[in-house]
Amino acid sequence: MSESSIAPALIDWHASQGRHDLPWQSDRTPYRVWVSEIMLQQTQVATVVPYYTRFMQRFPDVRALADAPIDDVLHLWTGLGYYARARNMHRSAVRVRDEFGGRFPQTFEEIASLPGIGRSTAGAILALSLKQRFPILDGNVKRVLARYFGVVGNAAERAVSERLWEFAEACTPRMQVDVYTQAIMDLGATVCTRRKPLCAYCPLATSCVARLTGRQHELPSPRPARVRRSRQVFMLVAMREDGSVLLERRPESGVWGGLWCLPEFEDTTAACSYIAQALQTAQSEPRALGRVEHAFTHFDLVITPLLTHCVGHAGVMDAAQSVWYNTREPARIGLPAPIKILLEDFASPTLFAGRAAG
Repeated sequence: MSESSIAPALIDWHASQGRHDLPWQSDRTPYRVWVSEIMLQQTQVATVVPYYTRFMQRFPDVRALADAPIDDVLHLWTGLGYYARARNMHRSAVRVRDEFGGRFPQTFEEIASLPGIGRSTAGAILALSLKQRFPILDGNVKRVLARYFGVVGNAAERAVSERLWEFAEACTPRMQVDVYTQAIMDLGATVCTRRKPLCAYCPLATSCVARLTGRQHELPSPRPARVRRSRQVFMLVAMREDGSVLLERRPESGVWGGLWCLPEFEDTTAACSYIAQALQTAQSEPRALGRVEHAFTHFDLVITPLLTHCVGHAGVMDAAQSVWYNTREPARIGLPAPIKILLEDFASPTLFAGRAAG
């Protein structure tokens, strides 16, 4: 099968086997496609669907997103992970409002200039929403092309990436580019999967180099394995008499950037020092609660919550980046998923008692 015959095979396959009822496939405007493409980066479709639906209800257009406080955006993103995506979306929306009059740009150069949008995402937005001919090369497409053409090497390597882009360009048709783009993404997501690919159901199987040579599990070449590490931290649960808990906004960069989180410390000594210096009328000795574990892509985070009770309407010395979060009437702010779960437990006396370590 030649490069020119791949698109017709995929388009025919997609008509009967592709996905047609995803929420972002209706009313395919550049804005709606953009939101879906950002959410789908490193996240499964099944996970994205409910988030996308809620997000579009709250932010039906780019101006609504731009005008919203960043905490509203991060609140709806809580649990989806990779929060830099949400911050970049908000920054992009503000630029579209201020520099493009609230109309999402429709040229490759303008779209690619927005924060968080690379070559593949910009191409997908234009191909899917406006049927403009641009190749894409997301993770699913890389896998399909690497296996089909037998491209050896890690896709993160420049030479390998350039070779895959050449194939992506050659295979992208001039007609029905929107259908082809959806089809090759669907094939990678549902048939040409990372593990246990369903070669018997693939429309490209008869000419696929990986299948013909039995190298489906070798291509694309995996990245060198990283040593997985574990990090232990202590987080202070400073609770007032009304049940509210002290949260601090994290720096924009780094893990959970821009989200609201419990004050974090390397050890109990640092936590006790913070209590003495920053909190007013708090107990001096915090009590350790049951540990909480959270897995990131390359490391595991082990959190030990430290509970301390504050008397009256205790304040903090630096209130600019702090908020007292009422667990019984939660505010619409961005929270890391494990912190959200932990705070929900504090709202339930039964669950709270179950977490205590004694």
